[in-house]
Amino acid sequence: MAFRRRTKSYPLFSQEFVIHNHADIGFCLVLCVLIGLMFEVTAKTAFLFILPQYNVSVPTADSEMVYYHYGPKDLVTILFYVFITIILHAVVQEYILDKISKRLHLSKVKHSKFNESGQLAVFHLSSVTWCFYVVVTEGYITNPRSLWEDYPHVYLSFQVKFFYLCQLAYWLHTLPELYFQKVRKEEVPRQLQYICLYLVHVAGAYLLNLSRLGLVLLLLQYSTEFLFYTARLFYFADENNEKLFNAWAATFGVTRLFILTLAVLAIGFGLARTENQTFDPEKGNFNSLLCRLLVLLLLCTAQAWLMWRFIHSQLRHWRERWTEQSAKRRLPATPRLPARLTKRETGYHENGVVKAENGASPRTKKLKSP
Repeated sequence: MAFRRRTKSYPLFSQEFVIHNHADIGFCLVLCVLIGLMFEVTAKTAFLFILPQYNVSVPTADSEMVYYHYGPKDLVTILFYVFITIILHAVVQEYILDKISKRLHLSKVKHSKFNESGQLAVFHLSSVTWCFYVVVTEGYITNPRSLWEDYPHVYLSFQVKFFYLCQLAYWLHTLPELYFQKVRKEEVPRQLQYICLYLVHVAGAYLLNLSRLGLVLLLLQYSTEFLFYTARLFYFADENNEKLFNAWAATFGVTRLFILTLAVLAIGFGLARTENQTFDPEKGNFNSLLCRLLVLLLLCTAQAWLMWRFIHSQLRHWRERWTEQSAKRRLPATPRLPARLTKRETGYHENGVVKAENGASPRTKKLKSP
């Protein structure tokens, strides 16, 4: 199975070989794990890579419910889905983005940004759909008090835990993709900023047992980001199309306000009024005053930093646009001068051709031979 058509061969296990064949290598590793399911000796180890671990049966009034909690074995599952994400990344790049970018004839810089926007737009669309389904089925929207009631939320349903494992796998896979995609050095710090920002927030919500609040906040954040990267894709197709950018700018500030309000309501007021306010990591309880202040400080700092970057970029955009408009107004319109007619003896020149006064071309005089 080859994801890219290559006309040049590279030495085995060289740097260029790994870069151009990393998706195929990941597919072979995934295939080995799947083959391990077919044999009884290796099936138990293969399930460790594929399925979430640490399941617990909790008895209910009618039957038993299976829930999950986190542990060190989750790292093995995340590693497996990192390779799955690398394969999906290559499929989207090969069969969707490359075909579109060939028709647009973009420059090298715009081509890199187009690929980044396309990958993130696909990810945010799938994450918004999946996250919205989980939030609705778990009842977090109809019952907002469930975001902080019965804390700590140690036991997770299968879909909640699997969602967090896939989110961590995706953001971890973006780190080696910076090397595989040969991202320019100027772009690496900017991309590392938002990758680390997402990793800290997703891992923090998962490890601090704030999974319910984290799902709602991710739904708000991903919705705005999907609108932004979709606007970038339409901008690369047509530079005069900025309607989606205006819609994103209108929703960006509102989303920051909703995230801050919900975080303060759930952490600052909801968890502060619960009875169990002790720091007990063994039981998964981090509901202490210091932990709440640190989480709120992290959220507020991140939202303030995002808002500052947004205001700075908008001011720079308006300044550049104002400069272009003022430059166009200063340039006077240069009128076209009519073609000059130069008369010479019996005719005149018009557009480099000699013509007579009556419109006929003059005949050349014959010289008499001596």
